[in-house]
Amino acid sequence: MKIYACDRFPLPLPADHRFPIRKYAMLRARVEAAYGQASVAVPPAATLEDLVAAHKPDYVRRVCEGRLRDEEIRRIGFPWSEAMVERSRRSVGATIAAGRAALTDGVAVSLAGGTHHAAQDHGKGFCVFNDSAVAARRLQSEGVVRRVLIIDCDVHQGDGTAAIFAGDDTVYTFSIHGGNNFPFTKALSDLDLPLDDGASDDAYLQALTWGLRRAIDLACADLAIYVSGADPFADDRLGRLALSKDGLAARDRHVLETCRSERLPVVVTMAGGYGRNIDDTVDIHVRTVRIANAVAAGSVDRMAGANTW
Repeated sequence: MKIYACDRFPLPLPADHRFPIRKYAMLRARVEAAYGQASVAVPPAATLEDLVAAHKPDYVRRVCEGRLRDEEIRRIGFPWSEAMVERSRRSVGATIAAGRAALTDGVAVSLAGGTHHAAQDHGKGFCVFNDSAVAARRLQSEGVVRRVLIIDCDVHQGDGTAAIFAGDDTVYTFSIHGGNNFPFTKALSDLDLPLDDGASDDAYLQALTWGLRRAIDLACADLAIYVSGADPFADDRLGRLALSKDGLAARDRHVLETCRSERLPVVVTMAGGYGRNIDDTVDIHVRTVRIANAVAAGSVDRMAGANTW
């Protein structure tokens, strides 16, 4: 299973910033310890051509040239720097690369991504560019997929993704999230499952099982992008749900094994995680990678030049 990481391109943030940037290097170290340093590749940066497939050219230019307005920078939540642009492009590039790998291998992973609040003409909520949207458009333009399913299990609704693909029947957007959480003005996904504050493992998994079945049936997709998210965890600072680590692992198994049973290649991205203890967030992401690897190892029948899932 191919794994991509972009934490070697640092995102400089103030020491007291609420975004847990350290989790990415911690996650890569844990993955390399388990599978070896050669298991994790550095992705290419998304090109400007890639980015404008899902974002307005003016927005992309102003991000890359450092011409965002102060209110736009505040909306994103990161101070602008050339390093921020490079890191954002690498994160998108990881999802594109993982998409190509998944079409051959069945499953591939980005140790970043899930930047689902970024819309066509703005960033928001620690999301500069929308990696899922750009990857879907890039792979469609290459002619390797026609239809894409986005399975968004981050605790926050994938509003940017939903807005980008509104009215587009080639990309099906499914979001299961906290109904009372950010963003407080929701977009309209193809399928939204908002959950009450405090929803725990059983309620979550019951809703997910129904929603995933419906989404797969209606999407008729060639590729799934799974926005996993560690933030439905009970001790997440921004989550408001109450899933256990075992419940989150059950979520991952259900999504990935269902995709396997449907012969649907899947890209896994990490998305959010704001645990009061950063080790909890990293543990959850590591288990997601381990489950993805186990599913890939047990399900991929390699044949040259063909997707055999």
